[in-house]
Amino acid sequence: MNEKQMFAERLKNAMQGAGYDVRSSVLEREFNLRYWGKPITYQAVRRWLRGDSIPSQEKLQVLASWLAIDPHQLRYGGERQASINEPSAVWEVSSSSEERRLLALYRSLPSEQRKIVHEVMETFAKAYSK
Repeated sequence: MNEKQMFAERLKNAMQGAGYDVRSSVLEREFNLRYWGKPITYQAVRRWLRGDSIPSQEKLQVLASWLAIDPHQLRYGGERQASINEPSAVWEVSSSSEERRLLALYRSLPSEQRKIVHEVMETFAKAYSK
């Protein structure tokens, strides 16, 4: 198995581990919701899942963040040797019913409208940050 195929297997496993169906359409949709550059195509994500290509480092970072996996592990496999062995902070915040309802509404929007909502929220956060 070559490097690209091994990456494809790690990507599929990460998607399954995060609770997503391993389908190109799912990967395309979820990636484009999180990536603020030019949207990727169905064919591009299909090549990732088939083991024909590996995404750029920038796209790999977005994938790893979305799937809650270390980017190095997603790209190369195995455990990453960290130079500092500090446990990462885990912030557990329970969401209220209002927050869950807003998130459900947000998720029901088409991707273009989600991007607009995200930009509006960032603008408010910058304007009202202390």
